[in-house]
Amino acid sequence: METSSLALRKLGLEALRVLERDIVPILRIVWVTREVHNSAASAQLVASRRSLSLVDCVSFEIMRRSGIRTAFSFERHFKEYGYEILPG
Repeated sequence: METSSLALRKLGLEALRVLERDIVPILRIVWVTREVHNSAASAQLVASRRSLSLVDCVSFEIMRRSGIRTAFSFERHFKEYGYEILPG
């Protein structure tokens, strides 16, 4: 959802079409469970940073649980929390 919004806002409708047609079908969707949400919300509160979003904390929690160490992101928070980011 966040990627779709960003693609539409920054790149336009054609980019959104390409994203939905060519990229989304090869993605693995991980739904946010109550347990993941609660862990992420707790982490956000403990961090006490207004700039750290719940979306970022949910991503960190899912990545931690899945053993993922690299993210495609332009958010500096991923690097700050120990993840490798692409593009670097």
